[in-house]
Amino acid sequence: MKLSFLGAAREVTGSSFLLEADGLRFLVDCGMFQGGREARARNHQAFSFDPESIDFVILTHAHIDHSGLLPRLVALGFKGQIYATRATCDLLGVMLPDAGHIQEKEAERENYRLFKSRKPSKKARNEIAPLYTVEQARACLKRLRPVDYDTEITPHSTVRCKFRDAGHILGSAIAEVWVGKGAQQRKIVFSGDLGQPARPLVRDPTPISDTDWLIVESTYGNRLHKSMEKTEDELTQAVNDTIEKKGGNLIVPAFAVGRTQDMLYLLAELTRQGRIPKLTVYVDSPMATAATEVTYKHMALLDPETHALMGKHRGIEHFRKLAFVEDVEESMALNKIKGGAVIISASGMCDAGRIKYHLRENLPRRESTILITGFQAAGTLGRRLVDGAKRVRLWGEDVAVRADLYTLGGLSAHADQAALLNWLGHFGKPPQRTFVVHGEEETALGFAALIKEKLGWQVEAPQAGQSVSLS
Repeated sequence: MKLSFLGAAREVTGSSFLLEADGLRFLVDCGMFQGGREARARNHQAFSFDPESIDFVILTHAHIDHSGLLPRLVALGFKGQIYATRATCDLLGVMLPDAGHIQEKEAERENYRLFKSRKPSKKARNEIAPLYTVEQARACLKRLRPVDYDTEITPHSTVRCKFRDAGHILGSAIAEVWVGKGAQQRKIVFSGDLGQPARPLVRDPTPISDTDWLIVESTYGNRLHKSMEKTEDELTQAVNDTIEKKGGNLIVPAFAVGRTQDMLYLLAELTRQGRIPKLTVYVDSPMATAATEVTYKHMALLDPETHALMGKHRGIEHFRKLAFVEDVEESMALNKIKGGAVIISASGMCDAGRIKYHLRENLPRRESTILITGFQAAGTLGRRLVDGAKRVRLWGEDVAVRADLYTLGGLSAHADQAALLNWLGHFGKPPQRTFVVHGEEETALGFAALIKEKLGWQVEAPQAGQSVSLS
């Protein structure tokens, strides 16, 4: 059996793993690389294999860095099934067409830029094609096969699989996979992205007790998150300082899936507690709006606290105004609001979508605040802001950064170092080999060393493109 690490190896995006055994080939995740021009080039060159040769795909969750290359895989010849939880399939129905739209727009902008810079005789040459189109994304959705948690499936005569709740976002899963038959059967566990226990909305990650081989994420394997109490304190301060004291806007770059719903829950809860006033909140992301509807559809998967707060009225009574902005004109009108608004918009790393327009309008304004709520990958605009950039480029404009910046470190949907070690501690005996993935290089190597030190396991942090033999 051979396992190849196609992405998320000593980096955070592009999760994809190829497993080969006795003529069988399947992927676990097929994610997009994120973070600037280099990432875009890697996405166009991502497949070192013939997509038509892949028998099936097991998908841990809907985030684009795990699912975003699925339409390209299908467009280039993949004809198998994509297995994922029911909630993940519903979310992909929203996210992948949206990703296709972004790819089309990016190609359109790039071609316009190149068109302007070329000589007349060369203007029609070498037009850049999108990574995939909306139509190709929709075609990919026909390959989805929804699966319930804790239900065994057999995607191949020699493969069994169960999805366990990973507690990361709605529908996220740990994949337990058994390959082979009889005495030759071996088990491999893919953690996917593990959630932090005792966080809003989703349930805690499911403990796993045994495996032959383990692939575990390490996004925050080098740090501890702030407690939820401190996170609520910071959010309270950010809201009251911006809305009540300075009279500005609170701009929240947030992943449409997971983080937007977390923010709505927390704002409602803090209002219920009387710690912040009732707010005027705009969710300016059609995808976030659709994802919120999917969340309500799958309320049975959410934790009891969410049921109690949101109730049958979805928590609307805790807001002065809660508006889900759909069309572009409504979105543009938000830029005329000079104060008193909370604007939650995608993308979460500030690299695409409507958030860039809101940043352009509010970054130069000292009375406004930018609230960073999640991980910012290297190379993204969000990362540059977190790293203290004084000026940034937005739509070709040089924009000064004068707004305050808050980071809510405790709101991450990823497990921190302590939570990761606690999850690993449920294994009854050490896996034969453990592979640390989905962490920037220093973090992945450091967390691998920590696992070896604390647990005594055989562990490594593979490099991108590396293959290992499992026996």
